[in-house]
Amino acid sequence: MDIDLGNGILGAILGVVFATLFQQGTQDLWFKVRRRAAGKMRSLTYRPGEGGAWGTFSLGPLHTSALIVEGDGNRPIAPESVHVQVLDGEIELPAELAPWRAEIEAEEARAEAAGDRRPVWNGERYAVESVEVTRTPLDEAPEVHLRLRPTDYYTFLAAQQLDRRLPDGTTPRGRWLDPDAPLTAPAFLQCSFGVNVAVVTADDLLVISRRGDRVRMAPGLWNSSVNEGLARTLDSSGRHAPDLHAVARRGMAEELALEPHEFTLALLAFVLDVEKRMWSAHFYARLTGLTGEELRARTSRGVPDRWEHSAMEYVPFRTADVTRHLLSPERRHRWAPLAPALFHLALVHVHGRASVERAEAAVVRRL
Repeated sequence: MDIDLGNGILGAILGVVFATLFQQGTQDLWFKVRRRAAGKMRSLTYRPGEGGAWGTFSLGPLHTSALIVEGDGNRPIAPESVHVQVLDGEIELPAELAPWRAEIEAEEARAEAAGDRRPVWNGERYAVESVEVTRTPLDEAPEVHLRLRPTDYYTFLAAQQLDRRLPDGTTPRGRWLDPDAPLTAPAFLQCSFGVNVAVVTADDLLVISRRGDRVRMAPGLWNSSVNEGLARTLDSSGRHAPDLHAVARRGMAEELALEPHEFTLALLAFVLDVEKRMWSAHFYARLTGLTGEELRARTSRGVPDRWEHSAMEYVPFRTADVTRHLLSPERRHRWAPLAPALFHLALVHVHGRASVERAEAAVVRRL
């Protein structure tokens, strides 16, 4: 009895010891997991100097200035994972650039008074203060934080003169931009954020647009199906931050006369044109009922922003067909910078990365 009692007491003590050690080990492991996850979230926030090793999008002989900052096409970015904040205070140009904006304003006033051309409307826009990306700790889903400031179109046009000489002989590109830190730039040089949408019809045709010859930026270049810039008056009315999915839906209505119930929408990526400092949210839209012929017929009956496009093409949404279209000699150097990356991401979203890369490589080999 005494031996059994002693063994029982010893067993109970050992049980308590092992339970305590197991619990402590589990707590230590969970603490390490949480600490590692938190570290991963911090490390994925972009900081100055981290972009030097990144390359812009290229496909065979086609090279663009589009830097894919977040997203690979495989996994859409959820609407609730995009956080947009509008900061107080409009963008102010440095003293060196203020005269350039004054020149633009004076020229547009002269054109309006003379009536020799339609003046450029000084629309209310947004400038990009910062774009930061973190990862959620459990499934590593992206969380995108976009901070904007109010600006206008004349400020954008002035800041677009990145290679114009200043009085001291420098340029805005050389003075304020670091080629080794493409994600870091003053907001006054990033007065453009828009959405680009790759639209695929119900019978699997990719819609490709050609920009009008009268548009101010990239006239005559082949582009995404839909391209729409954020506008303060239309997308927030000064009361709330813009919703990027809502901007994409507005673009679909204005450029292709499509209603929200006629398509599905997926946010694929955030992309920066490092040459022009223009930011874009890249979307994929699938029409649920309209075929290519039906969409042609609808747009022939009128769309609100017809002047933005001079032509529309419909290409079979197969990797080989789209790649051949992108790389054709007559178009290879006639693409708006952000469009090729958009179409590649849309193909990956539908067909998968491995399949798309094999088919693209096969087309490139045959050039």
